[in-house]
Order: sequence, then C-alpha cells, then structure tokens
Amino acid sequence: MTIDPSNARSAGGHALIVTGGPLPRRLGPLPDADLVIAADEGIDNARRLGLTVDLLVGDMDSASDGAEVSARVVQRHPVDKDETDLELALAAALRAGATSVTVVVTAGGRADHALGNLLILAGDRWSALRVDVRIDEARAWVVWDQVRIDGSTDDLVSLVAVGSAATGVTTTGLAWSLDEATLEPGVGLGLSNRMTGEAAEVTVGSGAVVVIAPGGSTD
Repeated sequence: MTIDPSNARSAGGHALIVTGGPLPRRLGPLPDADLVIAADEGIDNARRLGLTVDLLVGDMDSASDGAEVSARVVQRHPVDKDETDLELALAAALRAGATSVTVVVTAGGRADHALGNLLILAGDRWSALRVDVRIDEARAWVVWDQVRIDGSTDDLVSLVAVGSAATGVTTTGLAWSLDEATLEPGVGLGLSNRMTGEAAEVTVGSGAVVVIAPGGSTD
C-alpha cells in the first residue's frame, strides 16, 4: 500500500522519518516504508541514504538550497513556530494514517537536539504510533504496551522511563528480569541489562519506556 501524504487518512501503514544533523553512522539497512518523510535538513540525509522522499516538512532553515525539489510534496512552515521539525513530521505521519514509524536520528551533532528528539518521541501525543528509532548503529523503541527485541545472547539492552513513572514493567529474556516493576525517571534500575538468548520482550502497563539496544540489534 501507499500512504497518502495529504490530510486524507489511509488505513494503516508504516512511515520512515529522516531527521537532520550529521549523517547517522553505521546505520545498517532500513525497513520498507509506505511513506518517507524528511524533517527539514533530513532531506539531505535521505538523499545520501538513497531514499525517495514523499513528504518534506519544516521551515527549511537548514535544508540545502534546492533540495526540496527532490520531494514529491513539500509542507513549508514558518521559522517562528512552536513545534520542532520532528514533531511536524510525526504529526504528518499520523494525519496520513500511519500506525507505525521508524525515525532515523543521530547522537552526533548538537546534544540538545539528540536529547530533545528522544524526549519528543516518548511524548503521549504519539502513543497511537509504534515508534522504532535508529540512533546511528543503535536501535531503540518507545514502548507504551509491548515490544519484542530480536538479537543475540549478551546483547546489551537498557530500559529508561520517560516523563513519569512507568508501572507494570515486566521483562522476559533478560538476565535481570522485572516483574510488574515500577521504573522512575532518573533512576538507573533498567540500565545495562543483557539478553539471555535470541529474543526478549518488554511489557509496560502504564507510562512510556524507551528500550535501547546500543549494539544495534536487528529484527
């Protein structure tokens, strides 16, 4: 299927969002997507990754001159706006009917952008989406319900509560298991766990948990 990047909703589908900043390192293969969205300077990264961009959103303050002509649809926003380009891209994915997104970001470049992107992705506003994040060679998932992680024995996995306490956190397939636990923001309880086999699962009762596989475990 193909998601319509206009305001008309389609039934389900996966969107790929490419953000700006330095080109992510050791990114690995990206999933197939029904809609490719570039967030401002993300148009340049998308082109370097060989992607065809269906929708470009942002204030175009950082995209290279003339880059927007390579996008099928362009939604230009004022420079003085209350939302970041990533938020605009996520909102566009929702309007187009996407039910899941893969977001390509980098830990390089500006530290405030890297941290802000992760905090934005864990916002309640996007809880209707299944959010998978590629952070250079690392993988991350924003979990409001459940996620399965495929990898290898001894792969590192960290769990971080974002925004408020996450309750009912239960894990399987990790060396130090959690059973209906509460994870508090700013507490290191879920950091530096390890997989005991080729698959692990994390279930969250309420709240948001960002699950990070620093080594880049893949599906």
